[in-house]
Amino acid sequence: MPKLKEEPANKATGKVKVSKQIQDKPIEVTLWDAANKLRGSVEPAEYKHVVLSLIFLKFASDKFEDHRAKLIAEGKEKYIEMPDFYNMSNVFFLEENSRWGFLIKKSKQNDIALLIDTALHTIEKNNKALKGALPDNYFSRLGLDITKLASLLDTINDIDTLKDPKQDVVGKVYEYFLSKFALAEGKGKGEFYTPKSIVNLIAEMIEPYKGIIYDPACGSGGMFVQSIKFIEAHHGNKKEISIYGQEYTNTTYKLAKMNLAIRGISGNLGEKAADTFADDQHKDLKADFIMANPPFNQKDWRAENELKDDPRWRGYDVPPKSNANYGWILNMVSKLSENGIAGFILANGALSGGGEEYKIRRKLIENDLVEAIVVLPRNMFYTTDISVTLWILNKNKKARSIKSGDLERNYRDRKGEILFVDLRRWGTEYEKMFVELIKKDLEKITFTYHGWQQVDWQKTYKNIPEFCYSAQFEQLKRHNYSLVPSKYIEFINRDSEIDFDTEMKRIQKDFKTLLKEEKQSQEQLINAFKTLGYEL
Repeated sequence: MPKLKEEPANKATGKVKVSKQIQDKPIEVTLWDAANKLRGSVEPAEYKHVVLSLIFLKFASDKFEDHRAKLIAEGKEKYIEMPDFYNMSNVFFLEENSRWGFLIKKSKQNDIALLIDTALHTIEKNNKALKGALPDNYFSRLGLDITKLASLLDTINDIDTLKDPKQDVVGKVYEYFLSKFALAEGKGKGEFYTPKSIVNLIAEMIEPYKGIIYDPACGSGGMFVQSIKFIEAHHGNKKEISIYGQEYTNTTYKLAKMNLAIRGISGNLGEKAADTFADDQHKDLKADFIMANPPFNQKDWRAENELKDDPRWRGYDVPPKSNANYGWILNMVSKLSENGIAGFILANGALSGGGEEYKIRRKLIENDLVEAIVVLPRNMFYTTDISVTLWILNKNKKARSIKSGDLERNYRDRKGEILFVDLRRWGTEYEKMFVELIKKDLEKITFTYHGWQQVDWQKTYKNIPEFCYSAQFEQLKRHNYSLVPSKYIEFINRDSEIDFDTEMKRIQKDFKTLLKEEKQSQEQLINAFKTLGYEL
């Protein structure tokens, strides 16, 4: 098939023209290539809000126009300017100045940034579900190049969001753009996005089929989106799911609300962006499923005497203020329902820390909450290259059965057992520097985990050297309640047990210390000779 050909930018307008040949790229890739060329000097962290807001605006307008046409076709023309006739069908009502067609007609005007800000403000004002979701006076403040903004509008105008009802076109575009922006922002940023293969793995392992789903650090809402996709894939009922989340950063909170709105997903993300520890937006919540990727090794997350009597720690030691990892764990434990299950990502250090962390970890194991520990490959995240761990906590490891859609499980009693899985050597490289778990990887991992859970588990599961091991409580006790998988999984090749990243960092640190000491010794020697009246 012929490739889509991009013509040089028009020097007068700055617009990148895209020839109308048959496209052999997915629409999201084509749009990203075009939109990114128009970014200019705007940082990715800022530009993502520009592009994603416009994608949302285009989608909302397309839905509005489509529903408006249906009302007219049904002889209800007198109702086409009444918001209730749109809201009842889960369609956002748009006033004239908020409609995409209006903005496209005005796109070459000098006040287009102000017109976009006005459109977004008006949509949010008229639709309660969007309260706090859209950028406020953002386009005018950013001072975007007018010709580039006009060209960006033209580029996004090419998205036919309603072309194929069976395909979530705008959802695919939005998700792709989120991942590309996270990639562009790189280390130290991009925390709003959890790589898709990790989210898929969590969903396929904990199977959020019915009930309340909660994410205490929800970022841009990827966990919720994948939960809904899981339900759709297994022919479940989306109406049997309720979504609750919380996000600390205001701009990311808005991204999450837009991400849900764009897919028609209802969710309670709290009244505002807020710190989950200092201002819990869901204090009395009990969730059936928790999916989370909280910040790694968050330091000074509370003052010395703050939150000491917080009910979330009841029955456990107070998590140390030097690291929030166990604060996040206990927050999630406190939110689990009687049969609740949680899947979340933490840095590997939480598997074996001492002090209060040791006491809390021991209590979690003694309370039989830990069901599985999965060490993931390095380089899966855009923000860090370290290996991290997926924890599965389960409030009900007893024998029971579930059925929803085509999902059916008959669980055995797994009291006192923990499944350990090591994936450090797994994954497929992409973008020359990152690793992801592809479909066949996810299938093998989830087959192993669910096989281990089943009544006939001895037919569907076995311990495999360098991959998985089912440990009993007495073994955990002998290893002083460590959750490091290599203490339990058999390694035929003993080199597999070495964490080369940690070892190289230790050597690097030692080498730096030696060089520093050598330099100090040289300086002392030179000064000694100077004192004696000699120059070296």
